[in-house]
Amino acid sequence: MSTAELACSYAAMILHDDGIAITSEKIAALVRSANVAVESYWPSLFAKLAEKRSLEDLILNAGSGGCSAPVTVAAAPGGAASAAAPAVEEKKEEPKEESDDDMGFSLFD
Repeated sequence: MSTAELACSYAAMILHDDGIAITSEKIAALVRSANVAVESYWPSLFAKLAEKRSLEDLILNAGSGGCSAPVTVAAAPGGAASAAAPAVEEKKEEPKEESDDDMGFSLFD
């Protein structure tokens, strides 16, 4: 991530934290006050992003990876998938790890 992207990201987060509307002019003013040189298109890109997406959602989902696992839908008995039926996620049981007690000895005996 470039310095310009970081500066605009931080400026947008500062504005969001203070409850101020996120506009390209306000982002540019914050970046200028921090003495960071950015290209003129960066503040407008971040302002457009803030208009379309909630910054709070972006912050909370920052580590989510951006995509989710595909959902599989089981076929109905008649062969056609039912659109009204909710997708059910199967839970896989993870194998239990063996403890020292299961082996008859302990590392600290």
